[in-house]
Amino acid sequence: MQAAQSTAERKVLKVGAALPDPPFEFTGKDGPEGFDVGLMQRIAAKLNRDWQLVPYKGADFNGIFAGLNDGSYDCVASGATITPARRTIADFCSPYCVSGQSLVVDAVRHPNVHGIDDLKGLVIGVQKGNTSQPVAEKLVAEGRAVRVRVYAYDEIETALGDLSIGGCDAFMKLAPVTHWFVQDRPKLKVVQTGITRETLGICVRKGDGALRDAINAAQAALFKDGTLPALVKQWLGEGATAPP
Repeated sequence: MQAAQSTAERKVLKVGAALPDPPFEFTGKDGPEGFDVGLMQRIAAKLNRDWQLVPYKGADFNGIFAGLNDGSYDCVASGATITPARRTIADFCSPYCVSGQSLVVDAVRHPNVHGIDDLKGLVIGVQKGNTSQPVAEKLVAEGRAVRVRVYAYDEIETALGDLSIGGCDAFMKLAPVTHWFVQDRPKLKVVQTGITRETLGICVRKGDGALRDAINAAQAALFKDGTLPALVKQWLGEGATAPP
């Protein structure tokens, strides 16, 4: 029987992620935590590789994919929605969950806003490069909101604070994230979920079929033994479901 590789001999699986984006990834009191962190640690173990988080620092989330080509990381696991445009620049693995955009407001400032149909004359906040941005821009183009305010990706807490002081009137983001952030912000309320239906997944450098297939096999095993659905339930709650 072949001896297990020592830690020094094992390859590292470098995983790019944009923080903070709880509950997908964030820095807790004992280090990195979240859904993507837990999933990728388990996938790395199945690949006999050591997991390493590589934080993405850019203001535009879509810039994260460039790090695949320049070797900054081997894959991206960062609550990334699988879109046709992103498929042209990266190879996505099988989806690991299904989620959708949600809307959060300061219920004291805007007690009559219950969803996207109540945004006429109001400003929607989004993060740059997030899949919420085209959704919000479409609402403005249709005259259903007055303007989109775009925040740098790491300015989500600024955006949420602006809901109470008038910097924006509503904020759009995937449901697990908004549910997480309103937990300790009693004025804020998630008033609508399911605005979109989006599949999320891990991606690798375009053409890296070997790593994509290896991650897919590991992820399938974690789905089969119940680990993946349990992680979705633990971290993402009602804002997402495991893939069918």
